[in-house]
Amino acid sequence: MKRAALTGVKVLDLSRLVAGNMATLQLADFGADVIKVEQPKVGDPLRQWRKGNLDLWWREYGRNKRSLALNIKTQRGQELLLSLVRRADILVENFVPGKLEELGLPHCRFLIENSRLVILSISAWGQDGPYRNRPGFGTLVEATSGLASMLGFADGPPTLPPIPMADMITGIYGAFSALTALRHRDATGEGQIIDLSLLEAIYSVLGPVAAEYERTGRYPKRNGNRSTNSSPRNTYPTSDGKWIALSASTPKMAEKLFQLTGLGDLLDDERFATNEARVRNGDETDRIVADALGKFTLDELMRRFDEAGVAGAPVYEVPDFVTDPHVKARGILAEFDDPELGAYRMHAPLPRMSATPGRIRAQGPRLGEHSAAILEESLGLTPQEILSLAREGVVGQ
Repeated sequence: MKRAALTGVKVLDLSRLVAGNMATLQLADFGADVIKVEQPKVGDPLRQWRKGNLDLWWREYGRNKRSLALNIKTQRGQELLLSLVRRADILVENFVPGKLEELGLPHCRFLIENSRLVILSISAWGQDGPYRNRPGFGTLVEATSGLASMLGFADGPPTLPPIPMADMITGIYGAFSALTALRHRDATGEGQIIDLSLLEAIYSVLGPVAAEYERTGRYPKRNGNRSTNSSPRNTYPTSDGKWIALSASTPKMAEKLFQLTGLGDLLDDERFATNEARVRNGDETDRIVADALGKFTLDELMRRFDEAGVAGAPVYEVPDFVTDPHVKARGILAEFDDPELGAYRMHAPLPRMSATPGRIRAQGPRLGEHSAAILEESLGLTPQEILSLAREGVVGQ
């Protein structure tokens, strides 16, 4: 078995819900020892994202981590946390700015205990600015960033993503920034604080919308599936009641599509001859393309597209994706065998690395599952001391 890239890296994860868990998931998948510090009897709220009795969000995004149930609102709990801080490389937290100070645990106290520590501080709005104390979740920054105003159809309301998109993107930024800071720490011995907001993370993927507005007065608005940069770009129904997605992002791709579907004459029509013209005449472009594609089944179209090198893809639902032969061949889903649930699948570690691949060692742990082992192995506490802490409500097991 190949050595994991982050073997020896010690992470304390005080975060809750998605963004922090996404960040530490990346680190844990590649070998970091991630200790998930959770409030006894309560735990990470992500554990409550259930379908019936299935806590699948936690099992997947809490994987490869160890759970320490520790009440950091108590003096003894804080002492134990600081003892772990002295041994850590990275600390991740997503408290509302100012909350750690209220608890008596400001960032500077962590750095006093360990000047080499990298602190990843995730919040909705950032550590400063007029909104810093405003409660926030990914949904809210997806609205304020402008993303929701761009999603949906022109005659419909602003539309929010059905997934925690801002959190997921922030988590990936979080893992990247923590490792960047760790590289600096290893070179200089200097730890640092990373101020990462969900608002900035989600805005960063919207494209040059500020520059476009400032230079032209225009900005993206709700336009359904269409793009202001290329056409045709949409989903189209097929004759067998399914859907196909197209993206003619280059002139050559549009030309191939039109020739293949019997629409070659459009290339001689000034309304459709160029990408700019097709974007301008989007309604008519979509109507013509939909009529042409609607004569074929999805399988017929995909076979013809693959043979001609036309960019198209089936619009899948989850059952289609999990049974797709390409998904199977790539190992996009990794199987985990749980004694209670049986075998189930989750996304495999990303990215794929030839020398140091990630690995799923365990699913998300029970709350406090590793409390005793962590306190005994890392801090040298005896079983009797741990039992006493549990009776006092400082530690959960």
